[in-house]
Amino acid sequence: MSKPAIVLLSGGLDSTTTLAIAKDQGFAPYVLSFRYGQRHSVELTAAQRVAEHQGVERHIIADIDLRVFGGSALTDDIEVLKGRTEAEMNEGIPSSYVPARNTIFLSFALAYAEVTGARDIFTGVTAVDYSGYPDCRPEYLAAYETMANLATKSAVEGESPIKVHAPLLRLSKADIIRTGTRLGVDYSLTSSCYDPDDEGRACGQCDTCVLRLKGFTEAGVPDPVRYQGVSA
Repeated sequence: MSKPAIVLLSGGLDSTTTLAIAKDQGFAPYVLSFRYGQRHSVELTAAQRVAEHQGVERHIIADIDLRVFGGSALTDDIEVLKGRTEAEMNEGIPSSYVPARNTIFLSFALAYAEVTGARDIFTGVTAVDYSGYPDCRPEYLAAYETMANLATKSAVEGESPIKVHAPLLRLSKADIIRTGTRLGVDYSLTSSCYDPDDEGRACGQCDTCVLRLKGFTEAGVPDPVRYQGVSA
């Protein structure tokens, strides 16, 4: 019988690939997405498509409203940065950073793990092609895993420890795409853009679009999602 694992799924390229990796490693995925007050619901629609296509044990969309704090271009009336070079992306933490988002999401995953009996949590964070987020670093994930094993009933009672898996952590975007392609991931189901239009088409200019397009180019694979200003 497959072991249960909690997989965080945003509907984007990285988390979708992570779900495929968890399945390939023999885990039974219990998938967790969030309606956290993000300005666009496109990513949740994508997450539902991906979960259905890949086949999961259960897909929960948890409601938390980070708009009450604001402080991010994804939850507040703050401009999404566009047209930046990779050098500029590495010069500081961008406006798309949602304060403490990964910590909040992982905490929900930890609670879900305790309820399901899962000892494994998968997250799609990467420390290579990312926009400078502090909660995508290896030392952050190591610290979180340590905390998880101090804070849970199951760990204190001597059961096997919680393991936080970040299989993409040291992969470039191109390597992630190659891995997902090998595993049969349908990237047409995903959505990565921070500022899609009303039809769900990606802007092609925000940081995540730039990194995604670069990754597909380097991987030698066409990006199957729709972009604004590009005819189908």
